Amino acid sequence: MLKFLQFTLTRFLLSLFTLLTVSLIVFSLMELVPGNCAERYLAFKNTQGQSITVEDIAAEERRLGLDKPFPIRWGTWVGNVFLKGEFGDSCILRLNINELLSDKFWISLGICLAALILSYMIAVPMGIYSATTKSAVANNSIRFISYLGLALPNFLLALIIMLISTIYFGESLTGLFSKEYRDAAWSMAKFGDFLSRAWLPIFVLGWSATAFAMQTVRALMLDEIGKLYVTAASARGVFGRKLLWGYPARHAMGPVVNSLGFDLNRIFNELPVVALILTLTESGALLIEALARSNDQQLAGAIIFLLTASIVFINFVTDIMLALMDPRIRKGLVG
Repeated sequence: MLKFLQFTLTRFLLSLFTLLTVSLIVFSLMELVPGNCAERYLAFKNTQGQSITVEDIAAEERRLGLDKPFPIRWGTWVGNVFLKGEFGDSCILRLNINELLSDKFWISLGICLAALILSYMIAVPMGIYSATTKSAVANNSIRFISYLGLALPNFLLALIIMLISTIYFGESLTGLFSKEYRDAAWSMAKFGDFLSRAWLPIFVLGWSATAFAMQTVRALMLDEIGKLYVTAASARGVFGRKLLWGYPARHAMGPVVNSLGFDLNRIFNELPVVALILTLTESGALLIEALARSNDQQLAGAIIFLLTASIVFINFVTDIMLALMDPRIRKGLVG
């Protein structure tokens, strides 16, 4: 138990250090963008017909604390994020980022997690079946589906589904809410409306993730089945599902569980493009808006940091799960 607690504490400190490093990288990238927040905001106001002077820019820089050295600005930003959970105001929109992302980020994270869970619910049993079945037809069919999932981009799949739905049902399936619920407060009716529409981005995002995970599970199972410990267990009279799940499947699941954070990151990377096609109003669409259109680095940095924090947390949880599954992992780290 003591070694397990040591392992947990070690992983927690490593996760915290990772977040601090990411915060430094994100903040540095925000600073490297040409023109600071005061200049970009006042330039935006200038396009609205307002006359901006150098004195106005200097006053705005003092108000935002941009006249202070980089270490102080980073320390203040990190302190507000870690201790208060505050990301400040959007540079262009001049809205509180926490309020702006309150629902949108959790919706995005929920969609990505649902796509991840769906992909593993399909990929794990199908990958194991493909590696162990004696039927060439079933094995080749599963492999064909997985290759198709890797070859067909998610955005193209979304366009195909939207086209078919529009032609045959007169509904484009865009957006996360119907018109009557778009600006309404959360309720059971709004949640039900959300579920009736969220299945499409979940399915589209889980498409390639399922194919990738299926290939991974199949390859790991084929590698484990041929090892001597499986042959020895079979010689001792262990067979059937007890042999399959107790030996090769159990050992093959380690790398699969360890890749959860990577797969979540890959799914979220595909979310902005899918969000543009399906006209979703969540943090993926906001990230595209902040990076490509408004150049709002404060908003983009907050979204990227929250995504990274989610991935770091998933990796921390998966490391604990792997330690519970395999004592060799925690022994290797804490001695």
